[in-house]
Amino acid sequence: MVAEGAIKRLIEPAEVAQLATYLCSDAASGITGSAQTIDCGWTAH
Repeated sequence: MVAEGAIKRLIEPAEVAQLATYLCSDAASGITGSAQTIDCGWTAH
């Protein structure tokens, strides 16, 4: 399954935490009502 992913690895929990931290920051104030996908490129695959 990992070999079939676009970036050939699993997502680390820290990477999910980085996105959550960013979305909670003032830097993401323009991001509203959208879904963020963290899937190693499966959506694009």
